[in-house]
Amino acid sequence: MNGTSSLAVAHARGLPWRHALLALAVVAVWGTNFVVIRAALDELPPLLFATLRFTLALLPAAFFIKRPAVTWRSLAAYGLLIGFGQFGLLYIAMNGHISPGLASLVVQVQIFFTIALSMWLSGERIRPFQLLALLLATVGIGVIMLHSDRTTTPFGLGLVLIAAMSWAGGNQVAKASGATNMLAFVIWASLFSIPPLLIGSLVLEGPAVIGAALAHAGPGAWLAVLWQSVGNTLFGYAAWGWLLARHPAATITPSAMLVPIFGMGASALLLAEPLPGWKLAAAALVMSGLALNLLWPLASRMPGYLWRRGETV
Repeated sequence: MNGTSSLAVAHARGLPWRHALLALAVVAVWGTNFVVIRAALDELPPLLFATLRFTLALLPAAFFIKRPAVTWRSLAAYGLLIGFGQFGLLYIAMNGHISPGLASLVVQVQIFFTIALSMWLSGERIRPFQLLALLLATVGIGVIMLHSDRTTTPFGLGLVLIAAMSWAGGNQVAKASGATNMLAFVIWASLFSIPPLLIGSLVLEGPAVIGAALAHAGPGAWLAVLWQSVGNTLFGYAAWGWLLARHPAATITPSAMLVPIFGMGASALLLAEPLPGWKLAAAALVMSGLALNLLWPLASRMPGYLWRRGETV
C-alpha cells in the first residue's frame, strides 16, 4: 500500500486512541505553555528568549541524535518558519501586545491556514462546511479587533496571525519532508532557527539588553527556557510532526482547537486574566469554527449520515 492510500485509510478509520491521547497531551502542553511564556518575558526579551529556547533544543541533543535523512532545505525551511516565523513573532506579540489567553486562541487559526495549504498543494476544492467554519472564526477575530486595548493591540493580533501562518507552513514542510524520526527533524531544524533569532535579538534588543538579561535572569526564567525547549519544542513538535506524518492534516490539525481551552483557562487561573463577555464571545465564535471543521468530517463517517448525495440506509 502506498503512502497516499495509507493516509486515506487512516482518515477513514479516524485516530487510534493512543494517537488521540498523544494529540491531547501535545495540545495541553501547548495551551498551558502560554502562561510560561508570559512569565519568562518579564525577565528575558522575546527574541533572546526564543534564541535560548532553540539553542537548548539543538544542544546537546544534536551530538547524540543523528541528522534525519531529509534535505537541508527542509530542515532550513522548518527551522525558519517555526523558529523565527512562529515563535519569534509570537513572543514579540506576547511582550505586552496581546494577552496570553487571546494569543492561545488566535494562533489556532493555523488550522485553516494548514488545511488551505493542503488543498492548494493537492488541488482539492474547499467544501461548504469549511467556508462556514472559516467565516465563524473570522467573525471571532473581528470581535477581538473591535475590542483592542493596551493588552490586545492590532499590532499584537497581526503578529499572532502571521505566526499562525508560519506554523501552518511548518506543518506542510514537515509533512512533505518524508521524515520518519520527527524528534531528530525538530532538533536539527533548530540549527536554522537560531541564526535569524539571534540576529534579530542583536539588532532589535541590543547587546546591552541581552547582557543584562542573561546576568539577572532568575531560576524561574531558566526553567521556562528549559520547558520551552524540552517540553514544548522537542516533545510537542516532534509528536505533532509524527502524527502529521501518519494521518491527513485535516484529521490531526483540528485537535489544536483544544489549545485555547487550556491556554485561556490557565491564564485566567494563574495570571488572573479577565474574561469579559466580548472575549468569551470571540472565543465561542473561533472555537465554533474550529469545532465545525472537526465535527463535520467525523459526522460524515458515522452510520445514518443520509445527506450525502445518493446514499441510503
